[in-house]
Amino acid sequence: MEIVKRESIIQQFDSMEELNVVSKNLLLNAKEAAKNAYAPYSKFNVGCALLLENGEIILGNNQENIAYPSGLCAERTAVFYAGANFPNIPIKMLAVTAFAKSYEVNQPVMPCGACLQSMSEFELRFSKPIQIILQGNSGPIYVAEGTKTFLPFQFFIKELGA
Repeated sequence: MEIVKRESIIQQFDSMEELNVVSKNLLLNAKEAAKNAYAPYSKFNVGCALLLENGEIILGNNQENIAYPSGLCAERTAVFYAGANFPNIPIKMLAVTAFAKSYEVNQPVMPCGACLQSMSEFELRFSKPIQIILQGNSGPIYVAEGTKTFLPFQFFIKELGA
């Protein structure tokens, strides 16, 4: 038996000025969303902005809870809001960023496995990859074409088209 590994490409940009207008705007929206995160325990604010195919921008941020793990990550906050309010509209792009209260986050912030799996469900549902844009509070920006770049062995069922 042979497993075929799909080649994943991640583009790296040194600044937001190198991004196209849509990507830059989405990343700026994610940075604004991070400011409203409820993160009294980790003091690590994460913001997410996603662009739906109808042009709607959805914001999400991490929401912590003293009864860990009852909180929710920024990515799933935004993705689940989109699913609840725009159930038939695919997600086109998603940007994630973060800042910490006590140190500089100068590397791209990676979504956790649960968030990647939730995002991949939308890709499977609509048979379209979601472009993912990642940046810390500063530093390089990574852009990838879909969740399989970061979660190559995601859960799926054939009926959804994986």
